Amino acid sequence: MSGYLAQLTIELATGIEAVPLSFRKVQTDFFLSRQNQDGAFVDREGKGDLYYTSFALRALAILGELEGEVAEKTAYYLRSSLGKQTHVVDFFSLIYSGFLLEASSGIDVFSGAKKGWQTAIATWLENLKRPDGGYAKATVGSAGSTYHTFLVLLCLELLNQPVQNPPSILKFLEAQEDPSGGYREIRVSTRAGTNPTAAAIAVYEMLFSLTGPIKTNTAQFLLEMETDEGGLRANTRIPIADLLSTFTGALTLARVDAWHELEVDRLEGFLSDLAQPTGGFIAAHWDTTEDVEYSFYGLATMALIAYQQNRSSSPS
Repeated sequence: MSGYLAQLTIELATGIEAVPLSFRKVQTDFFLSRQNQDGAFVDREGKGDLYYTSFALRALAILGELEGEVAEKTAYYLRSSLGKQTHVVDFFSLIYSGFLLEASSGIDVFSGAKKGWQTAIATWLENLKRPDGGYAKATVGSAGSTYHTFLVLLCLELLNQPVQNPPSILKFLEAQEDPSGGYREIRVSTRAGTNPTAAAIAVYEMLFSLTGPIKTNTAQFLLEMETDEGGLRANTRIPIADLLSTFTGALTLARVDAWHELEVDRLEGFLSDLAQPTGGFIAAHWDTTEDVEYSFYGLATMALIAYQQNRSSSPS
């Protein structure tokens, strides 16, 4: 596995090593407790699916715990899921989970797939391309989505498949940019958001380049998403920070060279508030139940902080 996701996984795995071992152990036990007998990892209702499985595997991978029985059980579940995907989120979850397993434990989930399966998936993904240059979640979508465009490109990168017509994607991104400096999710959105902004910047990183104006405008927008709690909110209409927006926003601030402007002490306090004594994180101060997805975001944000602090203290 190489490219954007591989680099991010390395950074987070490097950062998490600075987190106390006792905390990492509690988090590992939490994620392992969310695996069903069939190998899937579960949502808040106890139902296993590819989406939550991919988040659990991401967490276990950066913790260095994606191996042995947990890996074997997950491989069984992933193999049983082959050919059952109906939209790009499931495709990405399956493909990324498979490549994480191979990178971490040497298990090849796709060993029994037909020859040329990567090309076949890339062809199917191209059916999601909309006239505006972006990709939709499913073939019934009428407009491109910033987030799903990002997911399609990640899938293509994992599959080592070429991106078709990059200039049309660039045109799409430019149309998604809001005067506020952030990016909208779809063209009819009334305001920019933290998460589509993070997705847009990632696409720029993967296909194009981050110019000075893009970095400056993005940093200004995301810094305005900081709340008194210490985290980042999803958009200007939402007053409360959440872990998804906090992770994607903080990661993007690092990518646009504005990490030093983030109030890291308050951010660490926010994470401490949401971390649960028995493992896992709740999504925000309004939440009452920890789950696999937001627990990954909490853990990943802690790892990101440690990684950035180590970079700033290391001699150049």
